[in-house]
Amino acid sequence: MATRGRPRTFDPDVALRQALDVFWERGYEGTSLSDLAAAMGIRSASIYAYFGSKEDLFRQVMALYGATAGEPPRRALREGPTAREAIHAMLRATADQITHPEHPHYCMLILAAPTGAVENHAVRQFLADGRHGMYLEIRDRLAKEIPPADLDAMARYYTTVVQGLSIQARDGATRPELEAVITCAMAAWDTLTA
Repeated sequence: MATRGRPRTFDPDVALRQALDVFWERGYEGTSLSDLAAAMGIRSASIYAYFGSKEDLFRQVMALYGATAGEPPRRALREGPTAREAIHAMLRATADQITHPEHPHYCMLILAAPTGAVENHAVRQFLADGRHGMYLEIRDRLAKEIPPADLDAMARYYTTVVQGLSIQARDGATRPELEAVITCAMAAWDTLTA
């Protein structure tokens, strides 16, 4: 049976990584379909045919981002032998990722589309759901050792620190400056668990 249309002349995995770079640099609303086509080296029609809409492509990019740049902090949270060590390692891994010299200095989940046009509400909600998922991961890790009465406030506090690190990095904070914030956040641990 003959296939319809021309055969695909691009590597979808490479194209997705190229789209990640553009969205990471410009955010969701700051990225046009023509920006994506130029960066990916394919026509807009090919983007639609293979990846779907711009929003569909962004969701695929965020999955890739979560599996790459977003994984070290989550892995640190999962693998820390104690809740305190897991939180500390997660914060440090976050700071490493958001100050990496080869990437924009912020977390896409936090800042790719914090506000914007009404028609992009679904994208903002998608990212808000991802940020809520971050809170739940932190809460679940803490729940293994922290009494229920203290759990929600602590999980929100450390989620806020993670998100704040991203904003600080975007605004120019260096890795050593973020480490000072992490030191303060961990100094609060004893007070929060007393």
